[in-house]
Amino acid sequence: MVDFSLRQLRAFRLVAQHRSFSRAAAAMFITPSGLSLLIRELETQLGVRLFDRTTRHVALTSLGTELLAAVQRNLQELDGAISRIQQSTAETTVLLSLGAPPLVMASILAPAIRDFRRHRPEVSFQLVDADTTTIMQTVESGALDIGLCVSFKHLPGTRRTPLFRFSLMVIRTDTDPALRRATSTWSVLRGEKIISLPASLPLQQFIDKHLAQAGISYQPVLEVNYLNTQIALVEAGQGIAIIPSYGLPACQGRGIVMSRLINPVVHLDFSQIRNAGKKLPAVSEEFTSFLQSYIARWAGRSGIL
Repeated sequence: MVDFSLRQLRAFRLVAQHRSFSRAAAAMFITPSGLSLLIRELETQLGVRLFDRTTRHVALTSLGTELLAAVQRNLQELDGAISRIQQSTAETTVLLSLGAPPLVMASILAPAIRDFRRHRPEVSFQLVDADTTTIMQTVESGALDIGLCVSFKHLPGTRRTPLFRFSLMVIRTDTDPALRRATSTWSVLRGEKIISLPASLPLQQFIDKHLAQAGISYQPVLEVNYLNTQIALVEAGQGIAIIPSYGLPACQGRGIVMSRLINPVVHLDFSQIRNAGKKLPAVSEEFTSFLQSYIARWAGRSGIL
């Protein structure tokens, strides 16, 4: 019988979820070469190839897909059992404070917490829905255990764990069949009425940088504070908006055309941020592992690339 290490199985699951050796290595806090060695050892022990790899693409083989289902199920059960054993008493209430932007809180975090508490009912959550800058500052101060957001700069004293890679997409009112396409180039946005977030927000600054690189200068037709408001105004025919792909489920069924922006494709790394010097409850590591798997499944169901 072949003996596999828990580290090998966790490495395999992360590569399958992220479809990237570099992002999976970052999630494990090891080098890409170290992670590649773990996968190579696992494949050698099994005598099969688990991933098809090219310089730009990583995908599970059919045998890898079969193994992933068993690994996910058993690691989740193992993580739950270990965490429960570590609790001094089953009745002890564990409090974990989390912060996320409103759309992420509503679309991803709320149902994730519901599913997590089905097997960890003793965990209570304190939630903060706020903009990314506020979340980062609150984590940095130690007032918040975990922030969940797309961060554009590293704050000293914080630790980042990548959870999923989203991309930018453009959304329009569904009035022209010719616009119903899976992708759009940045250049076709020239002359469009753009509904933006405030220019002071890091996400809008990131978007504006790529618009400028595409040679597009604009004045927003409307400026609002939240992604949900952008989506509602697009639905009302007031213009277009550029939003992260995690907003796709909030657009579905609303008469909105959604297209992934290409040439270039612009990625957004959604991460967990924590204060590196703050000791968190043991359950925080279990929740992070659960959330990585949950977001990958959620994105798959939602049709997000």
